[in-house]
Amino acid sequence: MKGRFFAMICMLLACTALAQVPKGYKIVYDQSFASEAALRDFRFTQPDKWLLSKEEKGQSLEFTGISDGYQPPFRSPHTIGLLSTLQVGSFVLEADMLQTGKEYGHRDMCIIFGFQDPSHFYYAHVATKGDDNAHQIMLVNSAPRAKISTFTSEGVAWGQNVWHKLRVERSVEEGTIKVFFDGTLVEEANDKTFGKGYIGFGSFDDSGKIDNIKLWSKDVEKKSATFFSTIK
Repeated sequence: MKGRFFAMICMLLACTALAQVPKGYKIVYDQSFASEAALRDFRFTQPDKWLLSKEEKGQSLEFTGISDGYQPPFRSPHTIGLLSTLQVGSFVLEADMLQTGKEYGHRDMCIIFGFQDPSHFYYAHVATKGDDNAHQIMLVNSAPRAKISTFTSEGVAWGQNVWHKLRVERSVEEGTIKVFFDGTLVEEANDKTFGKGYIGFGSFDDSGKIDNIKLWSKDVEKKSATFFSTIK
């Protein structure tokens, strides 16, 4: 009886998870960083700032501070870990993220998407306090990053040693971009400048950890990126 009840609960949870992903989407990347091999899926603006970090259960991908050895062609995040094995069009992305830096207004972590090359991409800057340069959805298009958000919250509480669930939903066809922090919508935009591109993670000036990446898409192309460097 207990086993049957447990099975029913599992089925309900599975149905709930599927309901959160649009029809036609499938899981195209699932990563919990259980082994060193996971690092081969990524390329980094400064590889010596990245490592696999041991957690209570398993490992996570950690960046230890600003990538001061990398200067982007236009003002945009210095620290990027790019998932370099595939490009996606419309997608849903979920990841657990933990900010390890000190508290201040621009304390951030970033999610990169629609990445064409270092001069052309979007990123969601998720920070403690919003202004024109922080806690916004940004566009880098052969020019310094520009705010394209149509809605943002006042900011988020990263806390200390606290993991948070980040989720990005993007429809290339409709141009919609939505960013959720622990289930709450915190940023929104509408833009069709770039289509299919790479996904990545990082920061402007801070440090943090990423784990349990899940990426769903209906439009995926296996294509290896040559931007940035691998960990040797």
